[in-house]
Amino acid sequence: MKIFRELLVLSALLGLLGPPSAFALFEECKDLFPQQQIPTSQEAGRDLCFDSFAIYYSPGDKKPIYTVEKLSREQLSAPHPRRSNQFYEEARLPMAERSLLSDYRGSGYDRGHNAPAGDMTNERSMAQSFSLANMMPQARQNNQGIWAKNVEEPTRLYVKRVTGDVYVYTGSTGNSGSIGNSRVTIPSHLYKLVYDASKNKAWAYWVENTNEATMRPPISYQELVQKTGIDFQLPLK
Repeated sequence: MKIFRELLVLSALLGLLGPPSAFALFEECKDLFPQQQIPTSQEAGRDLCFDSFAIYYSPGDKKPIYTVEKLSREQLSAPHPRRSNQFYEEARLPMAERSLLSDYRGSGYDRGHNAPAGDMTNERSMAQSFSLANMMPQARQNNQGIWAKNVEEPTRLYVKRVTGDVYVYTGSTGNSGSIGNSRVTIPSHLYKLVYDASKNKAWAYWVENTNEATMRPPISYQELVQKTGIDFQLPLK
C-alpha cells in the first residue's frame, strides 16, 4: 500500500513537471467547479489544487490565468481564521515557472490575491492562499481600496445573503509590463466572475489594474468570455 501511494505521488509530480497544457484537468478538485465542468482556454497552463480553491496557472506570465472557489453562506459565516501574511514560493512549480518573493520586493506592486484570504475559513486554507501562485502584480491602491471594498467584500456579502453554492472565478488579463527578474506579467485588467448556481445567474466585475481605477457597473458573462477568451462552461440558460 505504501509503495502504491508513493507511485501515485510520483505520477502526480511527473504530470505537474511535464509541459504545460491548454487542457486543465483538476482531477483532485473538480468539485470546486459548477457541475464539475472545467473552463476551456487557448492559454497553456498548469492546474493546481488547494483545499478551498484551485488555480489555472500561467507559466509564462507567472500568475493565475484564473482561480475558482466554491462558497456558501455557512462557510463565510463561520469564525474567520487569523490572516497569516506568510507569502511563499510555490514549490510544486518548476523553478523556471515560479514567481519569487524577490520579484515583488521594491516593485511598487502589491502581491494581489486572486482567491482572497478573506474567503478562507480555516488556518490551512488561509496559509495556502498566500502561495505566490495565487498572486498577481496589483496596483497598491487598487488592491487595498476599490478591489477590496467594491469587489471582494460585496461578493462575500452576496454569498452570505443567499442559499446554495456560489462559484467565484478571479483572474486578470492584458500586459502592462513586468516586474522582477522572473518577469512576472503586470495585468492591465482584473476580473471576478460570480455564479449563483441556485438562481442560475452570473455577472462579472471588470476593473483596470491602476491606482486611479473607478468602479463601473458589472458586465455580463458573455462580455467576460469575449474579453478573456475563456469559456467558463457555466450552465446558463
